Amino acid sequence: MSRDLTPGTAVRRGQLRVYLGSAPGVGKTYRMLDEARRRRDRGADVVVGFIECHGRRHTENMLQGLDLVPRLTRSYRGTDFQEMDLDAILDRRPQLALVDELAHTNIPGGRHAKRWQDVEELLAAGIDVITTVNVQHLESLNDVVQKITGIPQRETVPDEVVRRADQIELVDMAPQALRRRMAHGNVYKAEKVDAALSNYFRVGNLTALRELALLWVAGRVDEGLRDYRATHNIDRVWETRERVVVALTGGPEGETIIRRAARIADRTAGGELLAVHVTRSDGLSGASPGALAEQRQLVETLGGSYHVVVGDDVPSSLLAFARAHDATQLVLGTSRRGRLNRFLTGPGNGQTTVDLSEDIDVHMVTHEFTGRGRLPSLGRRHSRRRAAAGFSTGLLLPVLLTVILSQLTGSLNLTTVALIFQLGVVAVALLGGATSALLASLVASLLLNYYFIPPVHTFTIAEPNNAIALVVFAAVALTVSTVVDRATRLTARAARATAEAETLSTLAGSVLRGADALPALLEKTRTAFALDSVALLDRRSGETLGRNDSDGAPAPARTVTEVPVGPEALLILAGRRLPAADQRVLTAFAAHIAAALERDRLATVAAEIEPIKAADRMRTALLAAVSHDLRTPLAAALAAVGSLRSAEVEFAPEDQAELLDMADESLVKLTRLVDNLLDMSRLQAGVLTLHLESTPLDEVLRRAMDSLARPDAPVQPLDLDTVPPVLADVPLLERVLANVITNALRYNAPGAPVLVAASHHRGRVEVRVVDRGPGIPFADRDRVFLPFQRLGDNDNTTGVGLGLALSRGLAEAMGGSLEVEDTPGGGTTMLLTLPASRAADPTDGGVAA
Repeated sequence: MSRDLTPGTAVRRGQLRVYLGSAPGVGKTYRMLDEARRRRDRGADVVVGFIECHGRRHTENMLQGLDLVPRLTRSYRGTDFQEMDLDAILDRRPQLALVDELAHTNIPGGRHAKRWQDVEELLAAGIDVITTVNVQHLESLNDVVQKITGIPQRETVPDEVVRRADQIELVDMAPQALRRRMAHGNVYKAEKVDAALSNYFRVGNLTALRELALLWVAGRVDEGLRDYRATHNIDRVWETRERVVVALTGGPEGETIIRRAARIADRTAGGELLAVHVTRSDGLSGASPGALAEQRQLVETLGGSYHVVVGDDVPSSLLAFARAHDATQLVLGTSRRGRLNRFLTGPGNGQTTVDLSEDIDVHMVTHEFTGRGRLPSLGRRHSRRRAAAGFSTGLLLPVLLTVILSQLTGSLNLTTVALIFQLGVVAVALLGGATSALLASLVASLLLNYYFIPPVHTFTIAEPNNAIALVVFAAVALTVSTVVDRATRLTARAARATAEAETLSTLAGSVLRGADALPALLEKTRTAFALDSVALLDRRSGETLGRNDSDGAPAPARTVTEVPVGPEALLILAGRRLPAADQRVLTAFAAHIAAALERDRLATVAAEIEPIKAADRMRTALLAAVSHDLRTPLAAALAAVGSLRSAEVEFAPEDQAELLDMADESLVKLTRLVDNLLDMSRLQAGVLTLHLESTPLDEVLRRAMDSLARPDAPVQPLDLDTVPPVLADVPLLERVLANVITNALRYNAPGAPVLVAASHHRGRVEVRVVDRGPGIPFADRDRVFLPFQRLGDNDNTTGVGLGLALSRGLAEAMGGSLEVEDTPGGGTTMLLTLPASRAADPTDGGVAA
């Protein structure tokens, strides 16, 4: 039953259902086929787009009776592969298509590189799709799975593709049950079972993969729940999981409340810890950046996450964050303010949060700093000189205004005089702050009453209106001066906060720039705080680790400040006396300097150890090679020559020829081995002489083939003359190709040719030597390029394993590279990349095959 669409009719998007498994063999494909049979029995038009049974008889039995779309055969590099026929399914237009292995990489030649892109096209055409995927193929978990199993997964699918599915069903199985299924031959063939159980399918691996799958699906369910609550305007907290939010102020109590919140979150399985700091919307905050950085590190060490939200109302911002994350508990520290402070300023953020919390439990954690705060400051703190100037101006400016305005009596009315006095009070507020302005307001009120309000020259006020005007004047002057003082104070704090943020941002950039981080940090410290000089000393030896002076020479110290930089260093600051606010930022500087010191130390240690390790590995391998591999051809040559020299035995001419051939072959092997050893030593010593020239690739390949021990070897070049010449040393490139082709011939499947193909892309020529052998496990791909390695080769007569190591070294010396790739369908592809001798079209990516 197919469906016809009328032209112009809008096509609904198909629905996607994903069966997600923790590992191969849990039964995803079987469950998918079972669902397909159920829908077919209900009358749905179901087709099998692509199913991979892997020889499992139970899965193959489930295919009986289902409509299979014939697969499409696609050739790639001389081999035929079967893929899903996307166009045939689109033409068939079923209601439901089954597509196995969503993360599969398609063979080149189709419209899409990945199978999940084929599925997207089917969904866009209105066809429902059921598919399968394992958790190790999810892009976000790929590196985690590799750490657990030691096996990377090259085929991945973006998490968002799976998250958009209409239904995600977890196919779960206990590790022990899956291992029993494997032992019974229901997953892999008998010859592969033991290796699988001993490696990927260990109980620990399967348990970890199962947990990853469960947590990923739980997260997807959690997202769906949040969407449902948002759609239905549900603001209440649903306690599906214990989430604990801890509020951080940057104060000294932070460590105590973080640890208390972590213990609360750990009481239940799956508990989640979230730390949040509320910063004001104007960017001003009294919290220490250094203290917040330490508290953030502690939160992340305990397995939590750190967040910063912006809001002027701290309680409302905290509760909004908690409700947005569906938190069940909120942890705050008790107030550091004393009783008198709380009496004067009213309830604090903690009590207000409790009053507004509704269905969120709030924990008020006591700590050693409870009640140790100070009284609130009534005004801005100024220097002594400026405070004295403010008080003097508050006394003298009203007197000066009185003298001036008295000369203008009769021309100015009372309202004008009052406004001029009020302007003077505002000026005093700008200079000395609210306290000076209060004094100026009091003096101005008395002078205004005595000299300008009838009856003058007395403090008596005849009319009630004038009394009201005087009171209003005093109130307005005090209010305006307070607002002006606060605005001035906030402007200064904003400027300082901006400067601190820019300084710390530049500081972080200096650390990330690499090797010159320490000098840059010292220079930034000196310039940021306007110091004469900055020096970094080793505490134990007193040695100067770094120094930066304003004019290139040490300056006479006016004030010296010492800042600890970790347990082993000390920062000496010479110059002006630093206020407490600057010393707070210095804490962050010291932390970055300590990190730079530690990185330099580790880099130095690694640089010292690596040559020793490399030399030790080379020495050990060389001894092993000489003792095992070098002895074999030498013994054969000695035995052949000794037999020929023996007077006791007379050899027939054919026997003599055979012994001479044996001696000749052994000596040739010895010569080749010694040449390789000498070339390897020259490479490692950096004394290899190169003569780079433009040379056609096909000519070098012919020379390499002539140098092979088997001139009739089955090697098939594929149009190498279509790529530009390469820039290389011809004799060295010849040896590289000969070694790589010899290695491919040694492990290639019987009767199959070794293919040599090339491509050109962005000024580089890529040469691929393809075999159909057993392939190389991913974990061993770097080892095959180590000297004296012959993975899986027990024949000591084949050499000491220098061929690939030497080939990679020679390729890198010529500005190229040599890597290992999988051959589609099985085998190994050696990828040799070399610079092209002339610039190529950047869009040219064609393969010469």
